[in-house]
Amino acid sequence: MKGWLFLVIAIVGEVIATSALKSSEGFTKLAPSAVVIIGYGIAFYFLSLVLKSIPVGVAYAVWSGLGVVIITAIAWLLHGQKLDAWGFVGMGLIIAAFLLARSPSWKSLRRPTPWWRCSAFWISPRTPSSMRAGG
Repeated sequence: MKGWLFLVIAIVGEVIATSALKSSEGFTKLAPSAVVIIGYGIAFYFLSLVLKSIPVGVAYAVWSGLGVVIITAIAWLLHGQKLDAWGFVGMGLIIAAFLLARSPSWKSLRRPTPWWRCSAFWISPRTPSSMRAGG
C-alpha cells in the first residue's frame, strides 16, 4: 500500500514539474526552473521507492500514463489546449489501463522465487543423513 502512496507522490511531483516547464521559458526564469528541478527530483526519488514494492513495468506504466492524462487535463482546462473526441477516448483508455494495473492481478507479474533461493533446496543440519549427499 505504501508503494501506491509513493507512486501518487511521484506523479504529483512530475505533474508539477511538467506544468512549470512552460513557465520556465527554457530555464531562463529562476523560480519556475527551480520548481521543475525540485519537482522532477521528488518524482524520481519516490519512483525509486515505489520500485521496492511494485514491478517496474506496472509502476512506470501508471506513472507515465496518469502523468499524461493529468498534464493533458491541465493544458485543456487552464491553457485552452484543443482535445478532440479521439483525445478523450485515448485518455479514457489510459485511465482504464491504470485501473487494470491497480487490480490485484498485478501481483501475478512478479517473478517466482528462483529454485536456489527456496528453503527446500538447501539441506539443513536437521536433514536426515539418508537425504544428505554421501550419507
